[in-house]
Amino acid sequence: MGIPEDEMEFMPIIPLNEDGNEINDDQAIPETLPLLPLRNTVLFPGVVIPITVGRDKSIKAVTDSYKADKLIGVVSQKDSLIEEPTVSDLVDIGTIAKIIKLIKMPDGGTTVIIQGKKRFKIDEIVADDPYFKAKITVLIEEELKNDNDFNAMVSSIKELAGQIIQLSPNLPSEAAIILKNIENPSFLIHFVSSNLNGTIAEKQKLLEIHNIKARAEILMNLLQTELQYAELKNKVTNKTRAELDKQQKDYFLQQQLKAIKEELGGDNFAEVKEMQKKAEAKKWPPTAKEMFQKGLEKLERMHPSTPDYSVVYNHLDLMLDLPWEDYTQDQYDFKKAKKILDHDHYGMEKIKQRILEYLAVLKLKGDMKSPILCFVGPPGIGKTSLGKSIANAINRKYVRVSLGGLHDESEIRGHRKTYIGAMPGRILQSIRKIKSSNPVMILDEIDKVGTDFRGDPSSALLEVLDPEQNNNFYDNYLEMEYDLSKVLFIATANNLQNIQPALRDRLEIIDLNGYAIEEKIQIAKRHLIPKQKEAHGLKNVSFKISDTVLEKIISEFTRESGVRELDRLLASIMRNLAKTFAEKGMLKPTISLGDVEKILGKSKYNNEMYKTANMAGVAVGLAWTYVGGDILFIETTTSENGKGELKLTGNLGNVMKESASTAMTYLQANAKKYGISPDVFNKKNVHVHVPEGAVPKDGPSAGITMMTALASSFTGRKVKPYLAMTGEITLRGQVLPVGGIKEKVLAAKRAGLKEIIMSAQNEKDVNEINPHFIKGLKMNYVKTMQQVLDLALL
Repeated sequence: MGIPEDEMEFMPIIPLNEDGNEINDDQAIPETLPLLPLRNTVLFPGVVIPITVGRDKSIKAVTDSYKADKLIGVVSQKDSLIEEPTVSDLVDIGTIAKIIKLIKMPDGGTTVIIQGKKRFKIDEIVADDPYFKAKITVLIEEELKNDNDFNAMVSSIKELAGQIIQLSPNLPSEAAIILKNIENPSFLIHFVSSNLNGTIAEKQKLLEIHNIKARAEILMNLLQTELQYAELKNKVTNKTRAELDKQQKDYFLQQQLKAIKEELGGDNFAEVKEMQKKAEAKKWPPTAKEMFQKGLEKLERMHPSTPDYSVVYNHLDLMLDLPWEDYTQDQYDFKKAKKILDHDHYGMEKIKQRILEYLAVLKLKGDMKSPILCFVGPPGIGKTSLGKSIANAINRKYVRVSLGGLHDESEIRGHRKTYIGAMPGRILQSIRKIKSSNPVMILDEIDKVGTDFRGDPSSALLEVLDPEQNNNFYDNYLEMEYDLSKVLFIATANNLQNIQPALRDRLEIIDLNGYAIEEKIQIAKRHLIPKQKEAHGLKNVSFKISDTVLEKIISEFTRESGVRELDRLLASIMRNLAKTFAEKGMLKPTISLGDVEKILGKSKYNNEMYKTANMAGVAVGLAWTYVGGDILFIETTTSENGKGELKLTGNLGNVMKESASTAMTYLQANAKKYGISPDVFNKKNVHVHVPEGAVPKDGPSAGITMMTALASSFTGRKVKPYLAMTGEITLRGQVLPVGGIKEKVLAAKRAGLKEIIMSAQNEKDVNEINPHFIKGLKMNYVKTMQQVLDLALL
């Protein structure tokens, strides 16, 4: 029963009269009064409040009093939770109230409007049925005359109460007006006490104090606390409201901006949202994340029709597409890796060994800077395809960047994104395409990189291919560093001389030599024939090409280190067989030598020429070219009635011309030793010619061959047939070592030669060649020119 506390704040009911002590003179207060217990309200003298009465006892007490003298004693319960209070649950001091109005509610309840009159004390409870009745004593208020302290207190109470009303939003402004118009100090104290937002106990304490001055002092303290609480509450409310207002304002403005953008016909909201979503799932370094966020904020503020929009969008798109910290898991199964390498390529033990070593270190250490390998060798031996095989063996993704004919440095490092049509460099483009930060990247034909006024790409490659620098590779388009240290770079080249020295210094060179006939036969059987059969629709047709036939094709129709020409010849044979099969529906079980000649024609290369060329003054040399080893004839002839002139033809380089001059000088100095008359040199002109005049030739390795040809010409002694030689000559007659021995020896074997003379210091190079490949070739190691002539001249 009673009204809740939160509704007890300053009820806007104007008291009927301020002086509650003025009960009608003809209305005496009886000694015994019915009691109305209130749960959560304390009634003060002079204050008017409405009460909803719900308990049967209370309804009866109110009804009886209203019918009688309309006076009732109002007391508070000690505990508001008790539904049916007993005598002990009631406080001793209460307020005599007059029932002004009694209203019956539609729901059966009763509401009474009561006004407090005087305080009273319960002397004795005389009845508790049907309601409480008590003998009472009326408490008389003390009167204070001209007490300045009390007047100041009253003024303070008025002011404090006014401030609280101002700070409390749920209090009506009329309450302040009522407050100002109250002149009776006693009623002011009671009115404020009644509407105080305090506990029942605090209000009851105020009611019980006899001295009005003491009551005013306690009320002031309570109001001070209340004011502080109201100020704090107001501060928190205002702060929260300000935050909410800002959020609502921002939302409202965003919606307006969106509507304006839609009206203008360019809404990039969906694009930005999509990018934001992708970015959240991305693994990338903090610097990249920060740069992306800045770019995205910039994009949000731009209209899609502005020229810069696509520049910023494409840059952010690249950042999202790059794999940053996405790596594939390496496979450390050595047996499997070796099996893949052996299956894809025949031979090449050196490279396979190097890759397995790299795998072993990765397995033990878990992380290492990738080596920068460079495969150097003639065309057509499988350098590029070997890269793909390595990627399969270690379970990495494979990407190839062709550098042949590249002449612009921006192709490697990218263009500044301010240029129209700017793009990232080829390196980052490849990584973006492959979606992995640790692929095997083949830099194909690194020796064919060009230079011109637009820059030097090979200098740009220095940063890419330096393990100490490439973890911070800077791309002009990306405008930040990208880590390339986990990429396994493999460069391929035909000629080391064409690679810039600083770049060559960063590469781990692995020489790949040409194939011997035996190796080519194996490659043809394992790879080329199955590939060409499938390409020409003969995969399920059974026929055989024997090793003898393959050897004939290799030795008489090709002169190469690799197998590209052989592949083309096998394709010719397959086309012919496909035609036959299409016409007749069947093929011969074995392809014979006759069939090959019928398809490919007569032999292109013939070893017979080494017999027919057997005359004085002709020697066979061995040369190294970037397509492998080759055979070189050196012809010398002398003419009578001359003046001792030396003539050199055949498109020779300076080093080769100097070798001829050195050989001539040595022969002149040692003429008697070799049975040549010294006068001959003054009377005869000497002409040295190297056939295939259209092909440029250079290098010191034909020195001993020229010396032998000159000696043969002057002495008239023929050079031993099927003999080739290579080595550099000195004026003292010493034979020095030369390079490209494997290619040269294999070229001699291909050409059908039977004996080779070379410097004793080149023996180590010959030992690296599989003995099976040079079976039937006799090696002669020499130190002096005397030994060469003893072996070569008949």
